[in-house]
Amino acid sequence: MSKYAIILLVAGAAGIATSGITGPPPQDLRGGVIASSAHPLPAASGADAVSNEVVAEYCVRCHSERRQVGGLVLEGFDIAEAEQRRPTIEKMIRKLRAGMMPPNGQPRPEPEVIGAMATELEDAMDEIAAHSPDPGRRTFQRLNRAEYARAVKDLLGIDVDVNAFLPLDTKSANFDNIADVQMPSTTVMEGYLRAAGQISRMALGDPDAEVASTIYRIPRVQSQKERVEGAPIGTRGGLSVMHNFPADGKYVFHIMPYAAVEGEVFGRTFGTEQMEVSIDGTRVALLEIDRWMSESEPSGLNIRTDSIYVTAGQKRVSVAFIRQFEGVVDDLIRPIDHTLADGQIGIGLGVTTQQHLQRVTILGPYDITGVSETPARRTVFTCRPTMPEEELPCARGIITRLATRAYRRPALDSDVDGLLAFYEQGAASGGFEKGIRTALQAILASPHFIFRLEGRPADVTAEGIYPVDNMDLASRLSFFVWGSPPDDPLLEAARSGALSSLEELDRQARRMLADPRAEALATRFASQWLRLQDLDLIHPDALTFPYFDQTLADAMLRETELFFDYLVQEDRPVLELLTADYTFVNERLARHYGITGVLGPGFRRVDYPTARRRGLLGHGSILTLTSHPDRTSPVLRGKWVMEVLLGSE
Repeated sequence: MSKYAIILLVAGAAGIATSGITGPPPQDLRGGVIASSAHPLPAASGADAVSNEVVAEYCVRCHSERRQVGGLVLEGFDIAEAEQRRPTIEKMIRKLRAGMMPPNGQPRPEPEVIGAMATELEDAMDEIAAHSPDPGRRTFQRLNRAEYARAVKDLLGIDVDVNAFLPLDTKSANFDNIADVQMPSTTVMEGYLRAAGQISRMALGDPDAEVASTIYRIPRVQSQKERVEGAPIGTRGGLSVMHNFPADGKYVFHIMPYAAVEGEVFGRTFGTEQMEVSIDGTRVALLEIDRWMSESEPSGLNIRTDSIYVTAGQKRVSVAFIRQFEGVVDDLIRPIDHTLADGQIGIGLGVTTQQHLQRVTILGPYDITGVSETPARRTVFTCRPTMPEEELPCARGIITRLATRAYRRPALDSDVDGLLAFYEQGAASGGFEKGIRTALQAILASPHFIFRLEGRPADVTAEGIYPVDNMDLASRLSFFVWGSPPDDPLLEAARSGALSSLEELDRQARRMLADPRAEALATRFASQWLRLQDLDLIHPDALTFPYFDQTLADAMLRETELFFDYLVQEDRPVLELLTADYTFVNERLARHYGITGVLGPGFRRVDYPTARRRGLLGHGSILTLTSHPDRTSPVLRGKWVMEVLLGSE
């Protein structure tokens, strides 16, 4: 697979945008002239075209004016009119290459004839595209959930859960970044406004924050036998999350374990357990779990810490059990990794069933004492006024820098002046810091941040074809490769005009692919293309498959992401998607596959010990998401292959 060919294609290597098909002929990136669509070359000669003969003999019987099977009419088809029938011919090519047409049971020409017809149609479309470019329309594109979160991370350096603010993204062909379906609505815009207010407070802190609660839940199918990533060494299970504390003050941690079927603590037979609460790796509380407590008691299965003083900012909060033993469990019945899919599996004596954390609630802040310095505040407040007359120049400098970064282009004077009005409004009631926070909120709610707007040259009509502006091209490239805004080197190449050359575009694409952020091609593009999110919809029957748990499902998902990322980074052939005799596993997934010699949670490349598994079709993620909860499904797998790999509908 060429590491950058697809990048150049999707990002617009020729740098062309349009809102029509007429207008002055555009210049390409090397200064040449792209032929105008007003002078198309003939696609093919209709008299001796293979396509015309095959269509007339084999296709018209079903796709006639009278029958119109599949809503397609090919009666009177002539390849010489290919330019007027582009969508139809593209569909014909896909069906022919997939071997779907003519259908089984109907007269079919020889395979060589079908191949010649497909090639002829492809050549016709290539010729039309070369001499009559039609790059399509693109007025604007809205940042989806993932892009918005990454843009905030790039701007302020904090991780935010935008799912709490923004509605679900509309999808087209299973992708959530298709501009054609990103229709703005009142609900969507209210979500962005709500997000802007909350994120500005998270970034800069809020000394007036009200007491609130944040709940973190752990699914029943999550294994809690091993240490969770991010939790302190010597713990097992529980959770480890990045939580934002809005102000310096006291916070209470409310912990609830899972219950067994009769309301008692699950894992009561194991004995006494201890649970550690830590912040950024430092223990702040150690709680003993009363194994005799029950849901029927007035306090239920609720455990609370004392008030704990925590300074403002984003910190890693870990709540986990103290590990009491290592090694293989010698038991009457071999314990399973996920014991809570069915609450009655192994809850008696003689079977090791340890306690499981259900949820953690963080309450606060109480007794606020102020807002301490945080990395996000240091990122924003690059200057501090010491006198009243210094406030406005300092605010202008901060706002100009933030707006330039957020808008992915140099901030205009009109942009800064408009944002200063918000600053003055906030400063009038709460001083300099509140003014900056109000301006930051306006930046995060601005159409220039939420939408990827692209300008049209003043001398080009609304129907014209024109080269994409360098700054817009930088955003296209960055959001595709990284799923996030362009960095400083890419923006500098755009500002200087260097990005308009194919050589510089190639260099930037290669540089970006070598960056760790390019993993977004696997976690975003490949994940949606392969429909890996459907893995969350499959819940294998707990009694039939007791060893399937969320830990295994997560490992299956990560395997496929790492595999695709490896193909891109190592420039492997695209067919290796199906033929690779290797994969990436950790200990949990290796045990599921029967592969020995792999220990720990880290993933490593291994060769398959047998020829039973090859490529994507041997991945547990693909096999699971194309199955029913209690059995495999050849029909679902065939449908997935046809739609995802072959592009057939």
